[in-house]
Amino acid sequence: MKSVFIESTIFGKYRNEYLSDEEFRLFQAELMSNPKQGDVIQGTGGLRKIRVASKGKGKRGGSRVIYYFFDEKRRFYLLTIYGKNEMSDLTTDQKKHLKSFMEAWRNEQS
Repeated sequence: MKSVFIESTIFGKYRNEYLSDEEFRLFQAELMSNPKQGDVIQGTGGLRKIRVASKGKGKRGGSRVIYYFFDEKRRFYLLTIYGKNEMSDLTTDQKKHLKSFMEAWRNEQS
């Protein structure tokens, strides 16, 4: 089944710092086979955080991707990517901001 990946400006800006093209391709394939993997982030309206192996590091020490899967249209919204060592959990303000951003973005894409 065909899926569409939509990258936010922030995700697109930083993706190459964390993922090679091959790692990104493998990440996309992994999401397509199991679209609802990762942990649901409470207070975000369904955003998920997933571990990603990146640039020679395993998943545990690698990067984190915040994404939303819009099941009805098989769309993956890739919001942000960051290294595990840079941030552990999102703050309440970050969660609110991402939730409102995602709701607006999803409405535009519908």
